[in-house]
Amino acid sequence: MGNLGFQELLIIGIVVLVLFGGRKIPEFMKGLGKGIREFNDAKNNVKKELEEGMKEKDNTPA
Repeated sequence: MGNLGFQELLIIGIVVLVLFGGRKIPEFMKGLGKGIREFNDAKNNVKKELEEGMKEKDNTPA
């Protein structure tokens, strides 16, 4: 997680709580989770396409 310690995470948590309020945090976290999931899906798709492209390149006669 980098160089973030407990105190830094606590301060970030307090700032988020003040900015968004207690009722908005679940919505915020749900959106954040969805965004991370979409990013990982896109990353995996790009990785898969690159691997397939490398396999095709290896199978073509020179």
